[in-house]
Amino acid sequence: MSKLTDLPKRVLIGRALRSDRLGETLLPKRLALPVFASDSLSSVAYAPGEVLLVLSIAGGAAYHYSPWIVVAVAVVMFTVVASYRQNVHAYPSGGGDYEVATTNLGARAGLTVASALMVDYVLTVAVSITSGIENLGSAVPFFVTHKVIGAVGVIIVLMLMNLRGVRESGTIFAIPTYAFVAGVFCMIGWGVLKIATGHGMHAPTANLTIHAESSGLGGFALVFLLLRAFSSGCAALTGVEAISNGVPAFRKPKSKNAATTLALIGLLAVTMLLGIIALAVNTKVKMAENPATDLLNHGKPVGSGFTQNPVIAQVAEAVFGHNSVPFIFLATATALVLFLAANTAYNGFPVLGSILAQDRYLPRQLHTRGDRLAFSNGIVLLAGFAIVLVIIYGADSTRLIQLYIVGVFVSFTLSQTGMVRHWNRHLRTETDPAKRRHMIRSRAINTFGAFLTGLVLVIVLLTKFTHGAWVAVLGMVVFYGTMTAIRRHYTRVSEEIAAADAPGEDYVLPSRVHSLVLVSKLHKPTLRALSYAKLMRSDTLEALSVNVDPQETRALQDEWQTHGVDVPLKILDSPYREVTRPVIDYVKGLRRDSPRDVVSVYIPEYVVGHWYEHLLHNQSALRLKGRLLFTPGVMVTSVPWQLESSEAAKLRARRRADWSAPGAIRRGPVGPPRPADREQPARSRPGE
Repeated sequence: MSKLTDLPKRVLIGRALRSDRLGETLLPKRLALPVFASDSLSSVAYAPGEVLLVLSIAGGAAYHYSPWIVVAVAVVMFTVVASYRQNVHAYPSGGGDYEVATTNLGARAGLTVASALMVDYVLTVAVSITSGIENLGSAVPFFVTHKVIGAVGVIIVLMLMNLRGVRESGTIFAIPTYAFVAGVFCMIGWGVLKIATGHGMHAPTANLTIHAESSGLGGFALVFLLLRAFSSGCAALTGVEAISNGVPAFRKPKSKNAATTLALIGLLAVTMLLGIIALAVNTKVKMAENPATDLLNHGKPVGSGFTQNPVIAQVAEAVFGHNSVPFIFLATATALVLFLAANTAYNGFPVLGSILAQDRYLPRQLHTRGDRLAFSNGIVLLAGFAIVLVIIYGADSTRLIQLYIVGVFVSFTLSQTGMVRHWNRHLRTETDPAKRRHMIRSRAINTFGAFLTGLVLVIVLLTKFTHGAWVAVLGMVVFYGTMTAIRRHYTRVSEEIAAADAPGEDYVLPSRVHSLVLVSKLHKPTLRALSYAKLMRSDTLEALSVNVDPQETRALQDEWQTHGVDVPLKILDSPYREVTRPVIDYVKGLRRDSPRDVVSVYIPEYVVGHWYEHLLHNQSALRLKGRLLFTPGVMVTSVPWQLESSEAAKLRARRRADWSAPGAIRRGPVGPPRPADREQPARSRPGE
């Protein structure tokens, strides 16, 4: 099996890396930006569309509110970025919001933040991938009708890329991210130039009208609609928190580089968001939640055959022209960066999972690094959750985005509240005036951040709860309950197996040891097990066989006497032809008769060399061991017997270990030269 799985594994994720090469995987700022910023930057591809979709409920006349809504989103973005710059300096260890909340607000708050972040990371993958598929569909119609298959395929490809390691994925992702940023700025610049020179631009939907579901909104209804549009636009803020979780992935000075990257993310995202929404209003883009019925062409619905492209695709078509080279370039770059936006989650979720596993809130397998020094188990788990979500929601970004941003604003609010308490605690002991001024300024930033993100959280819950946000809240509750149960289990096990301070019953030797060797036939494996059991010098030793076939049992007894085996053979009756139950009952009987004694069971087993041979041997032994492990006072020992196929497998493994692929060995010595090498004259290599 190892041969069958090892080669594909090496082809897909590469050769294993030594632990001491972890430093080589750290990211410079030029690679950290695309790795951690792809989520925030790519959100400008769908956040404007979500704002217009909500406003379309009141008709196209409500679109004039969209620039002000985006300005409000920009204010929140700058506030969050400024707040998180304080976080990365104060907590550079990578715990992020979870560490801040746990340290300053307690374990329950920390676990709430962790639950919220894990839900948000899963939704980041699902929303980014499905939105990318929809953008790609504007240039490649195949993906319009095969969204689920395309989304699942992209999730798997991203999983494999991240399994190769953080640095390699950052190098791969840098080109599409920078291409997207360049494409958007070129579109904004060219669009502004056309407006300044009087060239008219019209989106593909400019001539359509919107059938308003609720026309003439005013008062509280209008305010509620604007707040709902604002909460949808706040999807642009997702991914900012990933920097605080990923500080350990930066090169030194880690905190400074992380803070600089945060500032660049905020500046780029806000500029692109404002530019796209301004061009969307100027080119008269129309969007509707139900385009088939709500978009009208000369007073008639466009019908189910109409494909509503995202806002950024419509703006690009208006600025560059349909199917022009810049249009296709930007559509491709947008789709790629949306796919790669999931990389933010692929970097954040495994790291957070590792920290939670270290704190015993998640299985310990999530704490270990894989062959390529990435947290492989966390990467695979995230991909599995995202695939399930994409399939359930049919890869529909409009439905998925309603679940979005609840978790991230829960973590924003609790994290900033925790930072306020952090600065209050340090101000009580700090006496240096310069440091106190810095702390007071940081506290003011975090206080405003906590207030503003808390306000946005309330708005999001009020406006989106019934539209699907309740699923995200339910997911947070499930994660919280699961992690609490796991922590309780680990705590209970630790207390149960902890060594006592003073010697107790666990240190007392058993009165006697009864050894049993399970026998089916008298052959070499049985004789080896008997010889090994004799070496243990037990108080009593007997061979045990179950009478399933009377004829075979009599043959065993005759052979036992013929060979003169000096170990008594006990035959257990089995009227129902079972093997496991009679042995278990006999062992339990020994324990009942002598509770202070220990029973040691020796089981001869075959060692085979092919995976299919496991199906033909050792099944009874596995069942017996599984049952005996639940019996107190019973020790189980496997006595292996290597078949010829296992020896052949060992030789094959040795040959694989000695073989190296072309290019796998570096030229020149990798260690001290051998004496034989010193005796040979040095040969010059070509080109030297």
